[in-house]
Amino acid sequence: MKAKKFEGKVVWITGASGGIGEALAVKLSSLGATLILSARRMSELERVKLRCNAERTYLFPLDLGEENSILTTSQAVIAQFPSIDYLFNNGGISQRSEAISTPISVDRRIFEVNFFGNIMLSKQVLPAMIRAGSGHIIVTSSLVGKWGFYLRSAYSASKHALHGYYESLRMEVEQQGISVTLVLPGFTATEISKNALDHTGSSTGAMDANQAGGLTPEFVAEKIIEGVLNKKFEISIGKKEALGLVVKRFFPSYFEKLLRKWSAR
Repeated sequence: MKAKKFEGKVVWITGASGGIGEALAVKLSSLGATLILSARRMSELERVKLRCNAERTYLFPLDLGEENSILTTSQAVIAQFPSIDYLFNNGGISQRSEAISTPISVDRRIFEVNFFGNIMLSKQVLPAMIRAGSGHIIVTSSLVGKWGFYLRSAYSASKHALHGYYESLRMEVEQQGISVTLVLPGFTATEISKNALDHTGSSTGAMDANQAGGLTPEFVAEKIIEGVLNKKFEISIGKKEALGLVVKRFFPSYFEKLLRKWSAR
């Protein structure tokens, strides 16, 4: 059974304190993986650990927006786990503000977390994967990594950037046994909209109707794991919004009209 491929493997998950990251942790723990869980809030990581096999779950707090945090945490992780089989680069932050009213400092913050923090962590893990001649980096992007949308200018741009970077990286490392998968979730019932930044750089604290009515994190995690086992280049997951990938490709003008009818929240 393919799922047994995770048994005994070392899996590092960022953004593991809730949502898709938490769901991935619980499922991969049940498949026998040794987990490294990272996020900013230690208390939430401890809560997630209670849902996993405690003997095979290790907690390393991490702030993807801070370079020193990435460096010190990755050094500590690699010292304890010289070989990391899977890196789920899942941590990130969203946005709910119009481009014109969003200061560049907030745009930069979103890029620091979603893009620079993401690729910096991959750079720390890659050398060990290359030495081992195997490894898999899984990056949580978004369907808006393929198109722009209301109130998400910097968020969408940061996800677009991930595609350019990791598609290039994939070609550079695939001959060395390293796989790279980009995950494109649509609306998922997590607290991502509550934690999204507004034009002041503060969390909105509000749940979007789109998110509340989205897929469950558990369903999304199942689909991610299925795609990873099949070493897919991209995994798109969603309800009607996932069909946008096809509509945009073959009927771009019609797709632009559809986008304008979707609620921003």
